Amino acid sequence: MKRAKIVRLAALAIAGGMLLSVSGPAMAEDAVVAKINGQEIRESDLKLVEAEIGPEIASLPADKRRRILVEFLIEMRLFADAADGEKLSSGPDFEKRQAYWIMRAKRDAYYEASIKGAIGDGLVRGIYDDKVKMIPPEEEVDARHILVETEAKAGEVYDKVGKGEDFAKLAADYSQDPGSKADGGKLGYFTRGQMVKEFEDAAFALKTGEVSKPVQSKFGWHVIKVEDRRTKPLPTYEEVKDQIVNSMVQQKGQQVASDLRGKATIEYVDPAMAEDVRKETAIAAAKKKLMEEQMNDQMKSMGAEEQKKD
Repeated sequence: MKRAKIVRLAALAIAGGMLLSVSGPAMAEDAVVAKINGQEIRESDLKLVEAEIGPEIASLPADKRRRILVEFLIEMRLFADAADGEKLSSGPDFEKRQAYWIMRAKRDAYYEASIKGAIGDGLVRGIYDDKVKMIPPEEEVDARHILVETEAKAGEVYDKVGKGEDFAKLAADYSQDPGSKADGGKLGYFTRGQMVKEFEDAAFALKTGEVSKPVQSKFGWHVIKVEDRRTKPLPTYEEVKDQIVNSMVQQKGQQVASDLRGKATIEYVDPAMAEDVRKETAIAAAKKKLMEEQMNDQMKSMGAEEQKKD
């Protein structure tokens, strides 16, 4: 059974309450989480399977992810035991499959230790600090709006606001924007460049608490109220840490793979594949040579300029 199908089955089992109930996070570091036919599933097993299917269930709540990991392992154990029962865990085909997964396990162990393990929190935080310093301050406004079809209707709404009627209630009654109507016309914070120009110009011209006269855009006529203005907060370290780590892991992984390839003797025996590699290598070499020539030309040009100054 394919992995994705097993994940779906586990999720369905949880939704229907069909399988065993699993308790919350265990206190012990490698506690037993569940048993199947007397065989234990431990916390350490969950960590291993999370490395395999974690990205597929990352959007789920933590308790649901944990439950799916357990169900995945239960399904795996059931199928593994069934394979033993039918004498499928021996022979040339099984040995090839086993050799592949041993190689994969070695690869994963090296990747965890030499690539992910080399990226410490201090290094990640240093990159965060450098990136944050480069972000220019940006103003944003928090606004509501009421969208109608005609200038006359927009004028009518504007007059009601001027007489003290509640803007949010008017938006709920009159606005034709389905995305904000139910929330009293609230758009939340936005910066320049996120809205159409006419709307943006009007919104950023208002002070906090002010309401615009009717403004026309390609969507219709707007009456806008700015509820707050501020400098856009910078992303926190925790908000972007995973993104930075993933980028660093990818870059380091590519560098390590390139270094390992450079030390290895790799032969492509398949003729068509060998020809593809030959062409790719030639193109890469030509690009590298061109870049080196351009760099040399720039250095010579800079040297000539310096001589003229002297």
